[in-house]
Amino acid sequence: MNCIFCKIIEKQSKAEILYEDEKVISFLDVNPLNYGHALVVPKVHCENFLDVPEEYLPDMFTAVQKVAAGIVKAVKPDGFNILSNNGRLAGQSVFHCHFHIIPRYTQDGHKFRMSFKKYNDNGMKEIAEKIKDCIITNEEINNNG
Repeated sequence: MNCIFCKIIEKQSKAEILYEDEKVISFLDVNPLNYGHALVVPKVHCENFLDVPEEYLPDMFTAVQKVAAGIVKAVKPDGFNILSNNGRLAGQSVFHCHFHIIPRYTQDGHKFRMSFKKYNDNGMKEIAEKIKDCIITNEEINNNG
């Protein structure tokens, strides 16, 4: 496998590791938006968030919180973003699930500009019903993954 994150997990590639336990590793992003920009990665290869085994999720979110708290204490940002890009169109460039923790500053120049849509008539209810009908159980996730 030629996954850079798997190589970091296996200690075959260098990284500035911030946190590590049995299921998760966190390290500084080599191309940070701001200094202190970190990644939190499951230690099992999974292409995106939907592929992460359920037993890894609590450890991942705990690590995100711990690392975010460390970033806030260390580099004193005005705020921070937590995000995960899933799929090429969403901006994913390394196809191993990961969460970004990005310290933000008032004058950092980064803007996330979104163009919000409005639902018409029963549009919100229709979309909600479609989504509710498609939400699968944990058992279905485990049997299909």
